[in-house]
Amino acid sequence: MRDTAAVRHLVPRWLPLLVALGWAVPSLGAGASLGERVVVVGGDRDYPPYEFIDREGDPAGYNVDLTRAIAEVMGLRVEIRLGGWSEMRAALRDGRIDALQGVSYSDERARVLELSPPHTIVNHAIFARKGARSVSSLGELRGHEVALHRAGIMDETLTGLGHGATLLRTDTPADAMRLLAAGTGEYAVVAVLPGTYITRELKLTNVVPVAKNVASHRYGYAVRKGNTVLLSRITEGLAILKKTGRYDAIHEKWLGVLEPQGVSWGTFFKYGAVVFVPLMLVLGGTVLWSRSLKRVVAQRTASLAREVAERKRAMEELRLNQARLVQADKMAALGVLVSGVAHEINNPNGYILLNMPVLKDVYLDGADMFEQRYREHGDFMLGGLRYSAMREELPGMLDEMLEGARRIKRIVEDLKDFARQEDAPRLEPLDLNAVARAALRLVDNSLRKATRRLEIAYAERLPKVRGNAQRIEQVMVNLMLNACQALPDPGRSIRVFTSRESDRDGVLFVVEDEGVGIPSEDLSRLTDPFFTTKRERGGTGLGLSVSAGIVKEHGGSLEFRSVPGAGTTAILSLPAIPAEADR
Repeated sequence: MRDTAAVRHLVPRWLPLLVALGWAVPSLGAGASLGERVVVVGGDRDYPPYEFIDREGDPAGYNVDLTRAIAEVMGLRVEIRLGGWSEMRAALRDGRIDALQGVSYSDERARVLELSPPHTIVNHAIFARKGARSVSSLGELRGHEVALHRAGIMDETLTGLGHGATLLRTDTPADAMRLLAAGTGEYAVVAVLPGTYITRELKLTNVVPVAKNVASHRYGYAVRKGNTVLLSRITEGLAILKKTGRYDAIHEKWLGVLEPQGVSWGTFFKYGAVVFVPLMLVLGGTVLWSRSLKRVVAQRTASLAREVAERKRAMEELRLNQARLVQADKMAALGVLVSGVAHEINNPNGYILLNMPVLKDVYLDGADMFEQRYREHGDFMLGGLRYSAMREELPGMLDEMLEGARRIKRIVEDLKDFARQEDAPRLEPLDLNAVARAALRLVDNSLRKATRRLEIAYAERLPKVRGNAQRIEQVMVNLMLNACQALPDPGRSIRVFTSRESDRDGVLFVVEDEGVGIPSEDLSRLTDPFFTTKRERGGTGLGLSVSAGIVKEHGGSLEFRSVPGAGTTAILSLPAIPAEADR
């Protein structure tokens, strides 16, 4: 058996070489394997409307909705835990949670935590009981008893200003407001929205804000120092939400202007009685007058409706044309980018492919001498490691590194072929199995992440088809990526296979998934330009439209069959070359 302790010592020494080979080496820190484990995100149990426990005992609030939306767009599995703020900060420090979803920025916190760009700004206010002396700044609180949230940003701020001796620290902002309303302390410093929310919900009618916006702080996510992988995923997800408009919806839902208290029924009837009778008289006259205008208004309305409809159609056509131009420009830029990156990767990878066999031969040539010394003198150090551990590990590592370099070369060549654009593509005899293998190499990583049950089968002795390999490969890649995105969890399967049509001379490339399926009313629209069921995840609706055009150029067909909740089957059919079909 291998010496596992020696293997652990080998990893740091060879890690730079693995990174140079382009291998996806998982982070050794807190952000490792984010797609395979639950990310625990903590927050304050009583900080409405940002985060709190609702009446059903579930986490709720702006931060909670934002975290769940980020997890959805980034494919993360998250668990949200809310507790006392001091407890949550300690849990992050001790590694019992992975992130905090609402932390105000300060230089001191930035020295011990990794902080994301802010997702909002928190403004703080000074509250007092009605009739209390008004103050306008934090400095005027010196010498006065001030209730505030323990370990919060204002606790740190006022303590730093020298007010620590007169601070009344509470477990939650709500406790600070209750303390003030009950007559303990002279002022409370609480964030504007939580303070307004708490006074309304708890009906603290004797507490009012006396100074608003006395301090503003950037408010965002925080992780432990060094956990940059998780922080980058959160930051990327936040950027996606802002681009798609979901961030604005969440922000407006929780942090918009708080709704005023409703009018009581007594007040309604009191003022309604005064207004209702004369209003009815006015309305009666208005109805008689409006009827005389109704016919004219109806005619004008119909004319305006036709004009609006025509203008709407023209604007929609203009928008579609603009979108097509933007997408075409993006695809052209992508081709240039892929070609350049492939060239830059191929050059250093070539050195590895040339030198790795030489390194292995050098080791093998010296192996006899090392063994002789080992037998005569016992174990010894070689390159900082014991020879007894290295002799079992090193040959396998060299073989794995060489195979990795070869895989890099194959993937780069596939990318170059996939990105190559031709104005008039040359059609030539193709082996559909070979094209399918190249497409599978491009999406292998996506398939492995999407499902643990991947089945691939290639039919034997398939007749050749006439076509352009790069364009057919593009269609196959689109079909397989759609299957990946349709799976709700990795336990569902994807099956990819080729076969020969039984009723006519043709060959098939088939992708079957056990995904969420497609509603019957949408099946006929799948290849329409800009139609997509994945708009919230960044879908453009062009992939299948472009694929359908490519298949039509090759004289083939693209068919979809689906049962909602059970999965989808995509079938690419291409005509066989007649000479091949007769064999």
